[in-house]
Amino acid sequence: MRTIAHISDLHFGREDPPVAAALLEELTLRAPVLVAVSGDLTQRARPREFRAARAFLDRLPGAVLVVPGNHDVPLWDVLSRFARPLDNYRRLLTADLAPFFHQEDLAAMGVNTARSWTFKNGRISWAQIESIRLHFAPLPERVFKVLVTHHPFVPSPGDPDPTVVGRGFHALQAAESAGVDLLLAGHLHLGFSGDVRAHHLSIRRSMLVAQAGTAISLRTRGEPNTYNWISCEPPHLTIEVRGWQGGRFDTLSLTRWVKRDTEWERESP
Repeated sequence: MRTIAHISDLHFGREDPPVAAALLEELTLRAPVLVAVSGDLTQRARPREFRAARAFLDRLPGAVLVVPGNHDVPLWDVLSRFARPLDNYRRLLTADLAPFFHQEDLAAMGVNTARSWTFKNGRISWAQIESIRLHFAPLPERVFKVLVTHHPFVPSPGDPDPTVVGRGFHALQAAESAGVDLLLAGHLHLGFSGDVRAHHLSIRRSMLVAQAGTAISLRTRGEPNTYNWISCEPPHLTIEVRGWQGGRFDTLSLTRWVKRDTEWERESP
């Protein structure tokens, strides 16, 4: 079984230490094949925050794929923000801004959507869009393909002012042609899942999206600290939202999908 722990928005500098310790303990016991970290590892991109994030990542089990978020770009240091926006990230966390993981029938690619000229929103370049095709298209159909970004491709349900990643539709077209199955993102501090076609009506291929809440930070937005536990055993996929319940992580929701031909269908409870 292919298992992914999807964690996001750690915000070291504003983290909750007991929650962080409990998450490490739980993931060590569960031992996922891959831990996907979808950005905002720090609160203000300070060196001490990146060092704390690095120490946390070093204790995670198995393979770890990580991408930066907008909070990993300096906010108040204008020179650093525009001249070397991810210098601390690259120096203290990882120099790899386009990580790729492939093990047997699971492949995951990370894309950096953080930009220095936007304070909150994200964007994908044309080169990154082409890279999605180049990495995923050659892989056989049996491989479960996962794209990881910080900024979302779809807004949260009921959002009156939806903001999604710039050039996101073009990236989705590339993902569609390359056979991507699942999109993981953070940024909103709200967890939800669904089919991208519910928002992008002109995308024809069924692709699932799973948004993660904030895993360990104090910056919650109306829901507890959460992360996604994703299990794939073709043709079935399960997205389990694990939430902090004042002492441990428990299951808050469980969504099951089944792939029939090329369509992901939500299974009845």
